[in-house]
Amino acid sequence: QVQLVESGGGLVQPGGSLKLSCAASGFTFSYYTIKWYRQAPGKEREWVASITSDGGSGNYAESVKGRFTISRDNAKKTVYLQMNSLKPEDTAVYRCNALWWSYDYWGQGTQVTVSS
Repeated sequence: QVQLVESGGGLVQPGGSLKLSCAASGFTFSYYTIKWYRQAPGKEREWVASITSDGGSGNYAESVKGRFTISRDNAKKTVYLQMNSLKPEDTAVYRCNALWWSYDYWGQGTQVTVSS
C-alpha cells in the first residue's frame, strides 16, 4: 500500500523553525522526485520546494528561498523540509508529493501555524 505520511508540523512563533518529514512506503522511493506544497485557508495550493530523485538538486519558491531547505534520505525513504525564519504567511497545511512518470502520490498533510 502506497503511503506518504507527513509529520513535524505545529505552532511556532515568528522567526522560529520547524522541520517537516515525509515518510514513504509502498513504492520505489528512490525513483521519485519529491515536492512540498502548502495551502493556506482560502488560498490556492502553492508549490514550495522540490528535490530530485538522487537528492542532488533542490528548487524553491521565491517566497521561501533562503529560509527553507529540502533534503532526502533514500535509505530511510524520507524527505525533510527544514523551515527557518518562519513568518505568519507561512501558515498552511503542508503536503508532500511523489512524482515519477504518471505515478503521482500525495500525503494527507501537516499543519504549520506561525503565530505569536
